[in-house]
Amino acid sequence: MNRVDPMDPMDPVGLRDEISERADAYAAAPLLNCLLREVADPARLPGEAGEPGVHRLRASGRLLRVRDGRRPAGPEVCADGAWHRLTHAELVKLTAEELRDHTGVANSELPGEMLDSRDAVAALLTARAHATRPDDPYLRSEQSLIIGHPYHPAPKARGGGPVAGWLPYAPEAYARFPLTLLGLREDTVVEEGDTAALDTLGEAPPGYRLLPAHPWQLDLVGQGLGEAFADGRLVLLGHTVHAVLPTAAIRTVYAAEDDLFLKFSLDVRITNDIRRLWRDDLLKLRRTDEAVTSAFAALRDGAAAPAGPGGRGSAAWLSDRGYRTADFAFEELAVLVRDGLHGHVLPGATPFLAAALAEGFEGSPLDTLADPAAWWTAYLRQVVPPALEVFARHGVVLEAHLQNTVVAVDAAGLPVQALFRDAEGVKLLSDVSRAAGWERLVYTLIVNNLTEIAAALTERHPGFDPWPAARRELTRHEIPEAAGLLTSPTLPGKTNLLLRWTGADGADARYLPLANPLRETAGAVS
Repeated sequence: MNRVDPMDPMDPVGLRDEISERADAYAAAPLLNCLLREVADPARLPGEAGEPGVHRLRASGRLLRVRDGRRPAGPEVCADGAWHRLTHAELVKLTAEELRDHTGVANSELPGEMLDSRDAVAALLTARAHATRPDDPYLRSEQSLIIGHPYHPAPKARGGGPVAGWLPYAPEAYARFPLTLLGLREDTVVEEGDTAALDTLGEAPPGYRLLPAHPWQLDLVGQGLGEAFADGRLVLLGHTVHAVLPTAAIRTVYAAEDDLFLKFSLDVRITNDIRRLWRDDLLKLRRTDEAVTSAFAALRDGAAAPAGPGGRGSAAWLSDRGYRTADFAFEELAVLVRDGLHGHVLPGATPFLAAALAEGFEGSPLDTLADPAAWWTAYLRQVVPPALEVFARHGVVLEAHLQNTVVAVDAAGLPVQALFRDAEGVKLLSDVSRAAGWERLVYTLIVNNLTEIAAALTERHPGFDPWPAARRELTRHEIPEAAGLLTSPTLPGKTNLLLRWTGADGADARYLPLANPLRETAGAVS
């Protein structure tokens, strides 16, 4: 059957059918990844050596068959001796039944989130079919994530609200929009760090300070601000002259003309958490960011860290410089100021979001690779050393997952620099045990980051083995935990499905053991 061109405006029925089919597939893949990782095992059928893609659900014993791969597809369940194809809605129902049996706990919220995530994907695909993608390759990478987190049951859920409420602010729909400008009476301002960049976005009247606001957040919390507008603590000043672009993080936007990132509160559950800038995190922000900034400065300036492409000294930290908010709406109206790219990216290099490299997008440097081994070696050399060094020498645990890693490539497409971001997700060993910090780093850096990039490369280049190079990179670092990583039989895999089903706090990471691909030939590493 010929597939409908989703960009063809002359076939709206065909477009809807095509988008519905694609939305089911996009939404099913991460849900299946969670289901198979957390509550299933590879199955051996009676009298057979084992059929590829067949898994047995642990609690119910039901058999589930999928097209294997890093993005599993085509789920089928075995019933009455025959295989039956599952729609996404049927997969959600099966998942809910299995989790009730597995945990003994009911959850009426998560199935709705999974369905909402699928419907959000359909809305995003529809919008993209008629939108213009950014010309800038970096911005295109930030706005490319249709699947999103590959191991979350509802990565695109948007709080269950109407599409019209969130779609204008969706990075995946190539959104761009002006920020709302508020005047905040000076005696109610709370700020810490360097927030001077906020004052360049507009002009506040005498006695007020400028406070940019995300329009979606204002829609969500606006009624609660009525008294502040009435008594003059807040005044509406209009909008920014230039539009901003939402990044993959949704509530973080990039003001390209000012080369500035701004991060806002957003009272919506996205993946595991309500995405507010929480008071406790803001109060710790300066201490955390200063520790990371100091650690990266030491990498850049230290004698043991040669600067320039290929050295740890080329790595960069996008500092969360400071925040500004209102004392009467501390979390609701908080805005965080983050460094832009221009002062950090090496001259002539082009940055890309690492998560986009893993998922794929038009213009990805992975699509034109002649030598995956050279590219992978360069990627490892840029991403791994700074994460390990700031941990070992400075007690900083980066949240080095794909969405917090930006990789800059040279004209030939080879990685020459890694940039990391998001002080909110950083842990300091002065606050957590070294063992807990190392587990967190291994999950974000190895499981979430390297494993996904490695899978993207092997998918494009069958037969390519990425792990010998990864082992060689790890042996370069005299960190006891790095040596142990090469002999450990398992790695920690986060259980997002069970975490959400049981209602655990999103920051309360829970892990299960995954087979460690670094261990296979560890004894042969030289």
